[in-house]
Amino acid sequence: MTRRILMTLATLMGSAAPAAAELEVSVYGGFQSALSSDVAIRGDDSIADTDLDIAWDGRSFEAPPYYGLRVTSWQSPSFGYGLDFTHAKVYPKDGELPDGFDRLEFTDGLNTLTANAYYRWQDAFGGITPYVGGGLGISVPHVEVVTPESRTFGYQFTGPAATVIAGASMPINDQWSVFGEYKGTFTSNEGDLDTGGTVETDVFTNALNVGVSFNF
Repeated sequence: MTRRILMTLATLMGSAAPAAAELEVSVYGGFQSALSSDVAIRGDDSIADTDLDIAWDGRSFEAPPYYGLRVTSWQSPSFGYGLDFTHAKVYPKDGELPDGFDRLEFTDGLNTLTANAYYRWQDAFGGITPYVGGGLGISVPHVEVVTPESRTFGYQFTGPAATVIAGASMPINDQWSVFGEYKGTFTSNEGDLDTGGTVETDVFTNALNVGVSFNF
C-alpha cells in the first residue's frame, strides 16, 4: 500500500511539474498525539444519541505505525507545492471506552491527503534549510465504532482536512537530505454507521516528524 501511494503521488506531481522544477520525494515518521475532542453519535437505530468527550492517544509506534509520504515540486529556490499523505491514529486514552461501546477509534488510519504550498530559506544557516508550509485536503479514516448491536469498520471519506508544517532540512549529498519538523493537522469527520446515523468529531493532531528526502 505504501509503495502504491508513493508511486501515485510521484506520478501526479511529475506530470504536473515543469521540466526545470526540482522534484522531491519524502518519507517520514515520528511521534503523533491528538487533542481531546467531542464525539457525537446521531440517528443510529441501535445506539441512543450520545455526546462524548474523548481523550485521544496516538500510539505512534504500535502497529500500524504513524507515517507519511510527501511529493514536492520546487518551482524556485524558495517556493514549492505538492501532495502529502499522512497515516495518523487516535485511540481512547488508556483504553477507556464509554459505556456501551466495544470499540470507538480511528486506528487503521486517521488518514489525510492534502495539497500543500511551502516556502523555504535555502541554505540559510550553513547548509540547513528552514521551511514552512500549509494546505487543505480530505480526511479518509478507518472508522471503527463497535457495540454489541452494531459494527462499523471500514474506510470512509468523512470531511475536510487542513495542515500546517514548520521544520528544517539538511543535505547528506547532492540528492539525499534529512529533515525534522512539526506538523499539525485538523480533520472534520462525519462517518456513516452501518446501522444508520453518523459519528461526528473534529480532531487536531500534533506530530514531531523526522524523515528522509530524495531530490531529482
